[in-house]
Amino acid sequence: AVVSTQSTGEDAALFSLLDHYGTLSVVDWKNGRCYGTVFAGEDKTDMLGEVYKKYCWTNPLHPDCFKDVRKMEAEIVSMVGDMFHHPGQAAGSVTSGGTESILMSMKTHRDWARETKGIENPNIVAPITAHPAFDKAAAYFKIHIIHVPVDPVTYAVNPADVARAVNSNTICIVGSAPQYPHGVMDDMVALNDIAVRKGVGFHVDACLGGFLIPFMEEAGYPLPLFDFRLSGVTAISVDTHKYGYTYKGSSVVLYRTVEMFFYQITSTSEWAGGIYASPTMAGSRPGGNIAVTWAAMMSFGRNGYVSATKEVIAGARYLIAGLEKIPGVEVMGNPQVSCVAWTSNTFNIYNMSSDLTAKGWNLAVLQFPAGIHIALTQRHMAPGVIDELLSDIRDSAALQMSRPHEKATGAAAMYGMAAQIPDRSIVDDIAKEFWKLYYSTNNNSNNSS
Repeated sequence: AVVSTQSTGEDAALFSLLDHYGTLSVVDWKNGRCYGTVFAGEDKTDMLGEVYKKYCWTNPLHPDCFKDVRKMEAEIVSMVGDMFHHPGQAAGSVTSGGTESILMSMKTHRDWARETKGIENPNIVAPITAHPAFDKAAAYFKIHIIHVPVDPVTYAVNPADVARAVNSNTICIVGSAPQYPHGVMDDMVALNDIAVRKGVGFHVDACLGGFLIPFMEEAGYPLPLFDFRLSGVTAISVDTHKYGYTYKGSSVVLYRTVEMFFYQITSTSEWAGGIYASPTMAGSRPGGNIAVTWAAMMSFGRNGYVSATKEVIAGARYLIAGLEKIPGVEVMGNPQVSCVAWTSNTFNIYNMSSDLTAKGWNLAVLQFPAGIHIALTQRHMAPGVIDELLSDIRDSAALQMSRPHEKATGAAAMYGMAAQIPDRSIVDDIAKEFWKLYYSTNNNSNNSS
């Protein structure tokens, strides 16, 4: 593809081309057939679109020009800090997503530990179920990551294993609230005790549940403590672009103290172009995303988020109850928030994944052990969606129970094979090949996958 010499002309021609591109997508995500991905419904779409249009050319890198965007970002950080019971002035920033929030926190903990403790060979201790962004941070910032196994029944990390893994070079331990694969909450109270006792940082990853767990008690689903009320918590990552119901490309990273946030900021004071300081990975950032995030939070308000949380959690509990009644299907662990995973000890669960894909569902598959996962969103709360999913799972389970030794084919065979390859670098290389092909613009192919 090359930039066209001539303009597309009328806007109608451009939108006609966009409509054509839209036909490449075959997953019916608008009607809840996807495992997560799109978290909001349609009720705020028009309003948020108008807000984005108003701020689409703004850039918080230039707060002197866009003081309104600076104010909105500061208020977002303050509001999220209040949600997580920040003890003072909330410190942190809006980022482009959960991965950047985690990257920034790990970079901050690294620099903080180097300056205050003299740690030159840092490590972080994280459950194997922690988000891969922690592995990415380790790779980017030359931090060693110590993976700790989780309980094979509960899928929560064993705090005693975390305590044993901490050493003199540990800068931070990690807990998930909840973790993505199985929707299980790690024991934050126990992890907090370890962080305090060992004198290390403690990052609570609430990227997935960040706009659910602060409201669950009011919604009738109380949880153990997970936020800044725990004295050892030094940082929390919270995605606004999931259950905060704003546009993709928005998250918040919070720190207990302004002094710790100081280590996130980078500054170049000897550049010929002037002093250049910025708080995030990116320099220029889309002010439109900040404005839309602020607008979504103001529009929903606490009562709106409590109501939305009550609906999603009730939907998740309904799905769990339905799964527990299906022969051959087992819910994995004790999912407490919006993510639910299931497996089978009777048949190949990847064959069920293929069955559900054939019926139009786009669900995530798990490995070590094998399972199927869904993150319930507002899209799944539409009448009949969860019942239809349960019906299709029930039909697939009956089919697979009748042929428990059926050989896996297609995607099911691929996942099964990948899980058995002992040299994981081979799997990594295959995954990287996918992203090489992703950027192909081969006009001879009509296949978007």
